[in-house]
Amino acid sequence: FYKISPELGDAGEAVFNKIKALEALGNPTPDATKFLGTEEGRLCPLNGGWKLAFTTAADATFSANSTRGEAAISNVVDAVKGTVTNVIDFAPDTATGKMPVVEQLRVLIKPTALSPTRVGLRFLCAKARLRKLFGIPLPGGRRWRLTFPVPGPFLTKIIFTILRKPTPPMPYFEVAFLDDDLRIHRTGEGNTFVQRRPSATANAWA
Repeated sequence: FYKISPELGDAGEAVFNKIKALEALGNPTPDATKFLGTEEGRLCPLNGGWKLAFTTAADATFSANSTRGEAAISNVVDAVKGTVTNVIDFAPDTATGKMPVVEQLRVLIKPTALSPTRVGLRFLCAKARLRKLFGIPLPGGRRWRLTFPVPGPFLTKIIFTILRKPTPPMPYFEVAFLDDDLRIHRTGEGNTFVQRRPSATANAWA
């Protein structure tokens, strides 16, 4: 963060200090994955919507100053169906007020409880909602909806075998802190995410 600006570096350091202070108190939810992917999934501590508050992951960072533009990022855990959906809602251009061509991107993930605090992730597909496709809008303000499949573990293993490279490990996140309103987790790549429960039901899911 200091590479970007001193102010951002100081802000990031303040967040990390608060994270360390919370972790020092201990995780109030030692079995974060309980009931994940079961009929009793509504009782799972991870179940429900989460809004991103802070992250060190570059691919999950959006701002008005970036080429990708500003976006709101959220995460929905359906512990009954056993799915996780990452949602990116792109904001209008700050200068023109126009909506971007890609309005929303959703990534559907299959989670697996690997331990009381670790969740394995298998990416299933990505879905995009667009205002235009190749510059062509739909009549009546309707939107284009595209689905992109993500290679499964078996296909990935075949590809890496052909390339004579070691198969990458399953993506996962480890819950470091979880209560009714706050969730802190770290990914296998070492990135930190801080998420909060949204105050109201967010995103349109049409």
